[in-house]
Amino acid sequence: MENFTFYNPTKLIFGKDQLEQLKQEIPQYGKNVLLVYGGGSIKKNGLYDKVVSVINETGASVFELSGVEPNPRLTTAEKGIDICKTENIDFILAVGGGSVIDCTKLIAAGAKYDGEAWDLVTKKAAAEEALPFGTVLTLAATGSEMNAGSVITNLETQEKYGWGSPATFPKFSILDPQNTFTVPQDQTVYGIVDMMSHLFEQYFHNTSNTPVQDRLIEGVLKTVIETGPKLVDDLENYELRETILYSGTLALNGMLQMGYRGDWASHNIEHAVSAVYDIPHAGGLAILFPNWMKHNLEVNESRFKQMAVRVFEVDPEGKSDKEIGLEGIERLRTFWSSIGAPIRLADYDISDEKIEVMADKAMINGEFGNFKSLHKEDVMEILTASL
Repeated sequence: MENFTFYNPTKLIFGKDQLEQLKQEIPQYGKNVLLVYGGGSIKKNGLYDKVVSVINETGASVFELSGVEPNPRLTTAEKGIDICKTENIDFILAVGGGSVIDCTKLIAAGAKYDGEAWDLVTKKAAAEEALPFGTVLTLAATGSEMNAGSVITNLETQEKYGWGSPATFPKFSILDPQNTFTVPQDQTVYGIVDMMSHLFEQYFHNTSNTPVQDRLIEGVLKTVIETGPKLVDDLENYELRETILYSGTLALNGMLQMGYRGDWASHNIEHAVSAVYDIPHAGGLAILFPNWMKHNLEVNESRFKQMAVRVFEVDPEGKSDKEIGLEGIERLRTFWSSIGAPIRLADYDISDEKIEVMADKAMINGEFGNFKSLHKEDVMEILTASL
């Protein structure tokens, strides 16, 4: 393992009927609260009324920013920043999934920054401080509820980047599986793909002596593989929602990546794809990740063999490491397809027309990837294989 320092200050409040905890948490930070949410599903399912009622009981004033997009946009975050500065917001509460939380992180940091918010995303400036914020999670997927990372899209320039700062950890996150009951089947599938992709990004690395991390990741992956199909067929099953919800948080709160660096190249490529075509992030990952795996199989065939045998229970008898690895990759593709995830860019009506445009966007900061450093030719090959 490499030397490491682990830091995660987010208080995780997990379980049934935990919304009342807002009464203890919010008053610690002030009286003016900005409520951030998405397209209105929380109003349809009643969560909005419950949240506002609890906040009102604290005596706080509530301001609102609605309409956060599935790929949260810079312009929406800028609206939130303006509200924070105009109304002297003390605290922000994100109610929604990873997109709402990611947008909130930029709002929180931008409210404390004098320049353009995009500077923080493009790392022209560092987010040294942020307004305090908390979350009420409604979708098991990104892990944004317990990490400092955020992904923001600039629709005008067709750019989409990940960024983060020690200042952008949530102060607390409330995770009640009941709040995920109304998530539709397709979004439930995307959440499963997203968390599995986070686990795979961390699994593929070149650091030696990581048996604990390997087994932890393999265990979460196997749990998601066992639970996911059951959940897709039984969307209001509390225990299944509970398991998937916790898996999504654990997949990206930093605990599984102590002592090494994961790869993250597939995410970088997908950001380029969805920046151009605005497709669901996890849908893009379901298409791209198996092709990234096949492209990089020969980098460390034993690593892929280990995944295939331990996670997908491939029988290694009489097969080469490469053959075992390929079988594992195909079992992953088959699993994602079986629960309803896309398998080709053509599923989103994406042709080869803008492959080079997407590759150039992926290469904006030069070579990338920690398992194997990718060049433009590599990205082009992965995108072409994904058509």
